[in-house]
Amino acid sequence: MLSKSQARWFFVGGTIFFFAIFLFLTVDTMREIPMRQNSAALTDSAIRGKHLWDTSNCMGCHTILGEGAYYAPELTQVVERRGKEWIRIFLRDPEAMFPGQRKMQQYDFTEEQITDVIAFLEWIGGIDTNGFPPEPDLRPASMPAVATTAGPTPDYFGTVCIACHSVAGTGGTVGPVLDGVGLRMTRAELDRWLADPQAVKPGTAMPNLALPDSTRNELVTWLVSLR
Repeated sequence: MLSKSQARWFFVGGTIFFFAIFLFLTVDTMREIPMRQNSAALTDSAIRGKHLWDTSNCMGCHTILGEGAYYAPELTQVVERRGKEWIRIFLRDPEAMFPGQRKMQQYDFTEEQITDVIAFLEWIGGIDTNGFPPEPDLRPASMPAVATTAGPTPDYFGTVCIACHSVAGTGGTVGPVLDGVGLRMTRAELDRWLADPQAVKPGTAMPNLALPDSTRNELVTWLVSLR
């Protein structure tokens, strides 16, 4: 058992020790913040996007940097995960991207406002969060890449479709893997599917992207070559 004098010095010494640790961590945090906050990329567009984020109460459903509601997806790394063009299409009409599923309301943002929201989300994604959020484990540890005979990947697939579909082990996991799709579907079937997925398979999660003929034809030609 400690004497009164020993207990007093134990208390004083412990207080000084932990106060020193607190000061060190405070100084270290203040030193790290400027290097992590991505302030150089905080453009006027990103600031306007932050204002839209606040006034639209996006945090009432989404989380960002771990703060907010947990009803809708976490959006800290959404630009890296989905891509800017996918987000743009989604914000134009959330229901069209997830037919019969998505409960996000239609805000009727202008194209400029959508650009601002994307700029804000891109800035958030550039903040050094020390690994947050962690990469979700959505697929097996190893997925063998499947060789295809396709030519260069169309830009539209690389910026929009890849958020849901994968080819040769690269891409999203929401939609089917497209390796060998050219062996499973004919050109006409692929064209009908991309023109109006709901007409081919009512209730499908595949959105009608209202693709221009030129874009649809480019995608169909490329998909047919995946064998």
